[in-house]
Amino acid sequence: MTDKPLTLLGIETSCDETAAAVVRGRVPGPGEILSNVIFSQTEAHAPYGGVVPEIASRAHLEILDSIIERALKDAGVALAELDGIAATAGPGLIGGVMVGLTTAKALALGTGKPLIAVNHLMGHALTARLTHGVAFPFLLLLVSGGHCQLVGVGGANDFRLYGSTIDDAVGEAFDKTAKILGLPYPGGPAVEAAAKAGNPRAYSLPRPLLHKRNGARGATAQRMQSIPALGGATNKENRADFSFSGLKTAMRQLAQQDIKFEDACASFQAAVIDILCDRSRIAMEMFRRDFPGSDRFVVAGGVAANQAIGDALTGLCREEAFVIRIPPPRLCTDNAAMIAWAGVERLSDKATGDALSISPRARWPLATGPI
Repeated sequence: MTDKPLTLLGIETSCDETAAAVVRGRVPGPGEILSNVIFSQTEAHAPYGGVVPEIASRAHLEILDSIIERALKDAGVALAELDGIAATAGPGLIGGVMVGLTTAKALALGTGKPLIAVNHLMGHALTARLTHGVAFPFLLLLVSGGHCQLVGVGGANDFRLYGSTIDDAVGEAFDKTAKILGLPYPGGPAVEAAAKAGNPRAYSLPRPLLHKRNGARGATAQRMQSIPALGGATNKENRADFSFSGLKTAMRQLAQQDIKFEDACASFQAAVIDILCDRSRIAMEMFRRDFPGSDRFVVAGGVAANQAIGDALTGLCREEAFVIRIPPPRLCTDNAAMIAWAGVERLSDKATGDALSISPRARWPLATGPI
């Protein structure tokens, strides 16, 4: 393991943000973000109410080179001064992942620098080390448009799954609720803004799996079997799983009535908060069994930028004697600084890069570690 500060270029193209960043630091952090350039494709996808993979990959292809050039210029760092090049290799929209990873391979080959293939979820998971220098182990709540997990993080390659969604991710539920209510894309911020003016108790909505310490049974059992078991002794019969499809269906039925959409948004958000807090509380018990005496709780992913959710989880941590860390909003959503930092973590640990023959992955469970 190296102890010297490392400077890495990070590239992120897994969805609808084209991003490049330069980060410098040593583990456990915090690190220094020398540049963090993000080009959002929201405007291009807004007419469709969601991300169109073909449009996203084409946009990445057209603009990524200039984004990288700007990131290097803003950082005042030349390619030759880098210690490595990190890029998202999955999971994500495969077309976009291919663009970023192929570009990183070309740069690594041309400069002779190590290539670090980064799991996008690992980038989110380790962001709090970049921003706050959070030590291992910690309990992670990863909440985004495509993911919803509670994970015990014992190290950069030690992830223990305590709960995962058995249907929709929480960010997806926000986006679909916004679409049901006629709010603009992206839906998460629109629902959060409307909820501020609403009554969270106006409508009674379901809280699936509330207080249950195992996943749903019956029809969902087969789907639960597909959730990967991570390191540790987590058992599918003792889990803190999530389910949001029933809540989404209830919102669709509610929208057919004469309602005030601010109240509907507030009621939906209140239900989500209750679910997240309940599942996190159960995961805290499981985490402390695996890591006695540990009290660190990290929230990451795009939904972590929701202030009401952050406030509720802060209150939960006070009750359960955990110390909460949430990265700044701009580092909760997809960005390349988190990818660069994950590269720092991996390069510090192994001091060599990944083979240029690596392939992009549409699916890549956090459980499996590096490629």
